[in-house]
Amino acid sequence: MDAKAIVVTSGKGGVGKTTTTANVGAALAQLGERIVVIDTDVGLRNLDVVMGLEGRVVFDLIDVFEGRCKLQQALIRDKRVENLFLIAASQTKDKSSLSEEHMQNTVNALLEGGFDRVLIDSPAGIETGFQTAASAAKGALVVVNPEVSSVRDADRIIGLLEARGITETKLIINRLRPHMVQRGDMLEVDDVLEILGIKLIGIVPEDEKILISTNIGNPASLDTSVKNGAGTAFRNIARRIKGEDVAYLSLETSKGLFAGLRRLFGGN
Repeated sequence: MDAKAIVVTSGKGGVGKTTTTANVGAALAQLGERIVVIDTDVGLRNLDVVMGLEGRVVFDLIDVFEGRCKLQQALIRDKRVENLFLIAASQTKDKSSLSEEHMQNTVNALLEGGFDRVLIDSPAGIETGFQTAASAAKGALVVVNPEVSSVRDADRIIGLLEARGITETKLIINRLRPHMVQRGDMLEVDDVLEILGIKLIGIVPEDEKILISTNIGNPASLDTSVKNGAGTAFRNIARRIKGEDVAYLSLETSKGLFAGLRRLFGGN
């Protein structure tokens, strides 16, 4: 992806946006990019917990917006990867504190200040939080679970992104369970691609290690000793964002998965 400011969104809550932001951000930083991830979910604030940085939060995004601190004071350096930073959301404010103008100014300042890429973790829904998060973005990662309500909400989000002029939009199918696809209890990848009509950039399998890594605040993508799980899938997404041609994980699933990938890449 050419976009330097990327919103991670879905519409529906609970599909894995925050986990995706943390893992892809960490993986991009491991690949040498200087990365900042921003939590815009004002009032809830989860990205700092997923990254294990909640104890380091002194100033947050709204403090920056309202002038209580300088931008540099709100940047929290990751414990493990020195070129990965976080700006946390506020737990004490509500979404009325968000400002598209302030968001755009903040992201522009980060990119002008030497960051290679900014990942913006969007809150669920399509109201103020999403609008603010998307306002500063040039590209988008749309996270979807392979089930009907998630795909329906993602379709609406894609339309809103296009209305904002964000056309560099890529799809991440998260929590794919091959055995459920085989039984016909979960949408096949090619069905999701056909419904949404945007390019795929990653398929992340359901993986209990993600729950464990989230609970201990250590993104799974940083553990390179584990192969062929969600952590590997997130690392592959980061490599594709950087322009690498990376094969998809070999998943034992129905022919629909491979039909979808062939369709994506123009094969038979």
